[in-house]
Amino acid sequence: MARSLVVKVTCGSEDAERCNQAFTVAAAAVASGADVSLWLTGQAAWFGVPGRAEDFALDLATPLADLLAVVVDGGRVTVCTQCAARRGIVEGDLREGVAIAGAALFAEEILGEGVQALVY
Repeated sequence: MARSLVVKVTCGSEDAERCNQAFTVAAAAVASGADVSLWLTGQAAWFGVPGRAEDFALDLATPLADLLAVVVDGGRVTVCTQCAARRGIVEGDLREGVAIAGAALFAEEILGEGVQALVY
């Protein structure tokens, strides 16, 4: 049985390489059969909104929108409650398959048996 992976990405375009790495690892883990939960926090919260991942560009990297689609299709994607509120993002603003949740759910996920958590 594959381990579960929780990836928390805390940055957006202002730190493009770190941001893209988080999405790449999450998508690769989904492709390998792991149970994956991707948390969008800080500026990464914007990627839960349609069109934002499509606007992200990093030379020689898989498009962020493609990586996000893999995780949405095969895992879970969550935007941090406080991060969404600070940016005026509400559930109705989110792309299909993305939810808003808070620290209690994040803590529950990372404290699970056999879970690996990574923060980017």
